[in-house]
Amino acid sequence: MTGAPISVQLYSVREAMKVDMSAALRRIADIGFTEAEAFGFADRVEEFQKAKDESGLSLTSGHAKLVTADDPAAILGAARTLGMSTLIDPAIPAEQWETRESVEGLAARLNELAVQGADQGLRIGYHNHWWEVAEIEGTPALEIFAAALDERVILEVDTYWAEVGGVSAAALLERLGSQVTHIHVKDGPLTRDNKAQLPAGAGQAPVEAILAAAPNAVRVVEFDDYDGDVFEGIAASFAYLKDRA
Repeated sequence: MTGAPISVQLYSVREAMKVDMSAALRRIADIGFTEAEAFGFADRVEEFQKAKDESGLSLTSGHAKLVTADDPAAILGAARTLGMSTLIDPAIPAEQWETRESVEGLAARLNELAVQGADQGLRIGYHNHWWEVAEIEGTPALEIFAAALDERVILEVDTYWAEVGGVSAAALLERLGSQVTHIHVKDGPLTRDNKAQLPAGAGQAPVEAILAAAPNAVRVVEFDDYDGDVFEGIAASFAYLKDRA
């Protein structure tokens, strides 16, 4: 039993949010969540604030494109307005993970952003997909990246995509250690087919081992897509994680 927080990436319910953001967040709260991870919030701060207040959820973390942002300061300000403590770049294109020089350059940029974030009380981080675990000279690019990061920069390991990329997510988490403060938890057949994703414990991902390898990391439920009622899928994942909290 770790007592690690359980959150949910709101991208999972993006279609419901388009219809009624407040109602969508209330449904998340009704499942039992007390916190969530936002996306696409920088130009919708008032809408997110209203939905946050009406649902009672805390938006403790968020995803936003930082490395390529024209005005990262505005994104940082929006995150602070919404009460976030952690801001995570959700993806950097695969072609930028092909050489050591490029990967270390990405780390340098995140390090710069971490200084700006620290000034506003924000931790800055990065979230992976499958391409970041491809090897460069025998080492997964994500680990080269991690080794070049300032201690202020955190990692949110998407454990499913790491497995899809061909590495053991549990072993990766053990190697990265305390750099990992958040993990995305999902399950499925370990393919790139988003529609095939399943609630935690219902697929082929070694979720039990993953949770054991990062006992203190925030567990963030996520579905890139779901062939069914996504709120039911989220509820099933929440129950699975709650039983193992």
